Parts: sequence; structure tokens; C-alpha cells
Amino acid sequence: MLTGKEKSLLEAMEPRAASEGVEIVTVEIAGAKRAPTIRVFIDAEGGVSFDELARTQAWVGELMDEIDPFPGAYMLEVSSPGIDRPLRTPEHFQRFVGETASVKTRGPVDGRSSFTGELLGFADGAVQLKVDGEVVAIPYDTIKRARLKGSVDFSA
Repeated sequence: MLTGKEKSLLEAMEPRAASEGVEIVTVEIAGAKRAPTIRVFIDAEGGVSFDELARTQAWVGELMDEIDPFPGAYMLEVSSPGIDRPLRTPEHFQRFVGETASVKTRGPVDGRSSFTGELLGFADGAVQLKVDGEVVAIPYDTIKRARLKGSVDFSA
């Protein structure tokens, strides 16, 4: 799911994040190679406040300055995971059982590479998803990207 560079950045941030009471949901590197954007998605007990984002932006920025992940300039964005929260770890897939998820794979699984359905959990090295009434086991190591499929109720 993560590139080698994204994994190394995540590993560099996780110890500090734990001590700060923040979960690094995922890290993404996007944009041009000459001036990439590093996106750090965080979560915290009780949600992510503006103050939490500012504090995390500060220490992540200091850490990035220390490890200097790219020659030249880069942009740093720290945000909450949002309504379409990325799912990265087996624990994420367990935590959000019952929610609707969208999973894309690197290659075909049962003839498909895109799945959307009810998240049933994680077992035996695979994400369990109920798609069109059928339970599908998607091997974890084949997943390219997975996200919750957020919905908004406008009737309230």
C-alpha cells in the first residue's frame, strides 16, 4: 500500500506520534518529483482539533527538516483523514467493521480489481468484504488502496 519512501517516513514519525497521543493513519507522497507534497493524515482519541493539527504540523515539520527526505523543496500537509478515511493496517479493517469500504487491488482478485461493500473485518491475511451479497476475501498483500466510503445524511 505504501511506497518505500512513504514507509520510511511513517516509521520515522510513529514513535513521536505515539508519545504525542496521535495516530498516523497514513502518509502519501504526491505531485512532482522536484517539489513533492508529503501528506500526513492523523487521528486522535476524540477526533482531531485545529490545535492538534497545528501541534502535529510543527513537530512533523521539525522531523522532516532533520531527515531531509527530498533534495530541494517539498510541501508538507497535515490533516485529519476525513470522511473517506484511508485504511492501511489490519487493525484499521477490524476497527471499521460494518462500514462501507472501497478497495482497489494491484491485480485481479476473483476477476476484479475494484471492490465496494460492507467491511466484515480482517482474518487469515485477508480483508473480508461483503460485495453484492457475496463475501470476498481480498489478500492484504494485493491491496493497492483502501478507504471508507463516507456518506452524509442531509435529511437531519
